[in-house]
Amino acid sequence: MGKKNTRESGSHSRYLWMSVTVLALFGVYFVLNGNGATRGPGLASTLPTQNSPSTAPAFRLTDIQGRPVALSDFRGKVVILDFWATWCPPCRREIPDFISLQSQYKDKGLQIVGVALDEPEKVGAFAKSWGMNYPVLLGNDEVSALYGGISGIPTTFIIDRKGNIVEKFEGFTDKSVFESEIQRLLSSSS
Repeated sequence: MGKKNTRESGSHSRYLWMSVTVLALFGVYFVLNGNGATRGPGLASTLPTQNSPSTAPAFRLTDIQGRPVALSDFRGKVVILDFWATWCPPCRREIPDFISLQSQYKDKGLQIVGVALDEPEKVGAFAKSWGMNYPVLLGNDEVSALYGGISGIPTTFIIDRKGNIVEKFEGFTDKSVFESEIQRLLSSSS
């Protein structure tokens, strides 16, 4: 009987060790892909910068009311283009900040646009229940590909009044980071 208990104990230890290892690997994966990483000043991934802006790719998507919306509809505004999903915890953390920023800066030339990479039937109800006060569009693989392939969400682009991408943030980004960029771009004479 003693040998059997030792064998079961060793087997149990191996399964426990394997389970801990698998969980740790999943954790590393999600952190590296920005699905839970808290981002702040200096930590956000930026691709284009003020010194080397790139033109934001044009697109036309349908909003949650079924109306077509094009990026060009917001020409002359500073745009925060946010790729997100209803099931994404960091996305959910950013939405109240986007609602607040849209209210505060809308009349000064800001337009926040959410691109939901999610099941369409979930997005409309979610947007309504959260009081999202900005356009929510139903995204697709083609638009994701235009923006370099969205590998993690949230992924957020800041587009200046000329239609150039000036910043890209992957993962949760603090409201103060967005607000600083918004104020800078709205005060510039572009």
